[in-house]
Amino acid sequence: MILQTKLTIAAAVAVAMAGSTAVWASDPIVGGAPMSPSKTIVENAANSKDHTTLVAAVKAAGLVETLSGKGPFTVFAPTNAAFDALPAGTVDTLLKPENKAALTKVLTCHVVAADAMSTAINKMIKDDGGKHMVKTVGGCMLTAMTNGDKITLTDEKGGVATVTIADVKQSNGVIHVIDKVLLPK
Repeated sequence: MILQTKLTIAAAVAVAMAGSTAVWASDPIVGGAPMSPSKTIVENAANSKDHTTLVAAVKAAGLVETLSGKGPFTVFAPTNAAFDALPAGTVDTLLKPENKAALTKVLTCHVVAADAMSTAINKMIKDDGGKHMVKTVGGCMLTAMTNGDKITLTDEKGGVATVTIADVKQSNGVIHVIDKVLLPK
């Protein structure tokens, strides 16, 4: 009986470990969809139900080809809820063709020309005494800091976004999901 119990426990542990390995080895889920490291930033974002506004904005700004390119890029990707939290009418106004330059500026303030995983960002924050200045491809300066175990980004207007899902590897960089839209001056 004792031997059978030990074997049963060993089998249960083996099954649990095998199940855990399968989960760890799978692609991260963002917006209900697996994010494949073999796909580009745009291909993966298009599959996330939490990033439909971002994808529409990227299309309206004409940035699909750029963000599908070789990179590497780090994209701080605001969710639909982040866009919804902007003042009423902001997104609709930005999506108008006559506001393409302003939309492009907002979007490129979410992109860094590097493949920056959270461990590298955390190291830069630590090395710089608790905050690290990040220059985006749009020319915005973001202040990266930590709040507990989360990375935060402060934009030029003082708005603070928190990375809610870090290190979503892409074929041309990495996405960090954030809970606020970062705004230029």
